[in-house]
Amino acid sequence: MASDYHTNYAIIFFFLLVSFHSANSESFIGVNYGQVADNLPPADATAKLLQSTSIEKVRLYGADPAIIKALANTGIGIVIGASNGDIPALASDPNFAGNWVNSNVLAFYPASKIIVVTVGNEVVTLPDQNLASQLVPAMQNVQNALNAASLGGKIKVSTVHSMAVLSQSEPPSAGAFGYGDTMKGLLQFLSTNGAPLMINPYPFFAYRDDPRPETKAFCLFQPNAGRLDSNTGIKYMNMWDAQVDAIHSALKASGFKDVEIVVAETGWPYKGDSNEVGTNLENAKAYNGNLINRLRSKVGTPLMPGKSVDTYIFALYDEDLKPGPASERSFGLFKPDLSATYDVNLAKTTQTPTRPTNPAPTTNPVPSPVLAGWCLPRPGISDAQLQANLDYACGQGIDCGPIQPGGACFEPATVASHAAYAMNLFYQSSSRNSGDCDFMQTAAVTSTNPSYGSCVYPVGST
Repeated sequence: MASDYHTNYAIIFFFLLVSFHSANSESFIGVNYGQVADNLPPADATAKLLQSTSIEKVRLYGADPAIIKALANTGIGIVIGASNGDIPALASDPNFAGNWVNSNVLAFYPASKIIVVTVGNEVVTLPDQNLASQLVPAMQNVQNALNAASLGGKIKVSTVHSMAVLSQSEPPSAGAFGYGDTMKGLLQFLSTNGAPLMINPYPFFAYRDDPRPETKAFCLFQPNAGRLDSNTGIKYMNMWDAQVDAIHSALKASGFKDVEIVVAETGWPYKGDSNEVGTNLENAKAYNGNLINRLRSKVGTPLMPGKSVDTYIFALYDEDLKPGPASERSFGLFKPDLSATYDVNLAKTTQTPTRPTNPAPTTNPVPSPVLAGWCLPRPGISDAQLQANLDYACGQGIDCGPIQPGGACFEPATVASHAAYAMNLFYQSSSRNSGDCDFMQTAAVTSTNPSYGSCVYPVGST
């Protein structure tokens, strides 16, 4: 990528990534714990690491008893998995399914908070469709075993898909599933049992296949021109929203709009082989950091506003024994010594939020005056920058409920209106110094009250 592109947006990257370390855990942030490695720390050390973060859920690809035991009494939700190789036996033999549940669930629950059992991983898109045809019977037998143990309403049964189960994903409103009766049967099972559709959107792969600067910005939540969905008139400002809304549209088109979406995997490698585009620490930090900020803002997506989908970031550690290109072994948020590969503000702390600062302070700084009035965007600021301001402000722990559906300030449902409310609330909740209404020089304090109707913009301390 051109170095001047990095330079132009370097400060914006920093602004988007700056976020206070949440004092509370966040139920929508999870992590994948893969084990194709020979250098992983002990399970109890990993449990302590997770408890020091705002990560509340962990997805295992199997059902390692040491990890499940180590997570007992931590309150961390656990997703365990039956392997693709287990599917034929689970499908054909209810007793096998019962024994699997006894050994991997009942032996640990409820001390270990198992919340989902995934049956297979990306099975539907495998070349062997015989295995896919056995998937629903296998899931049903696991469900029956959980029901027999009176856990059917507490532990959900699902399976994990790649984005390739979509026959169409662009524009987002035209999202549709392929794989005909196989997907229809799966979706019916999920709907009947109140289980989530678990799927793996990776903007990284979209950028890998289309490595233009504008695609990179779109995938990393950075300022860009956006992409218009001509069916709805919605301009999408990032690939995450577009992919998640495509999944939502596919569910709706299939008649299963009430099935919950869970992002089972998403992430960005921090290094790769020389021929792998975009695999560097800066991009990994930008993607995961901005994604976490966006989830914390709870702004949702254009088609699903006001809610953050449960998201499991890939991955907790590198898996050094994985085959393939170097990127496959370079997704870890943490190193085997438990230090962070890079900081995306997951650590718990009681520190106060970090405030955005002016990127070019004067050589002789003076104390900023306290300014009375309302903090509003300056004229002419792009929707991309306003969206970044909105995500940042709502990610700082302020109450953005009034701009969520049903809130007094939700209408008009525009980025400009929602950003104005959030930026002002952030300012009023801060020390109300001029620097608190800077937002990378895109905002200013005004004496004109922007309140309208039942939507009241706070002023003064809140």
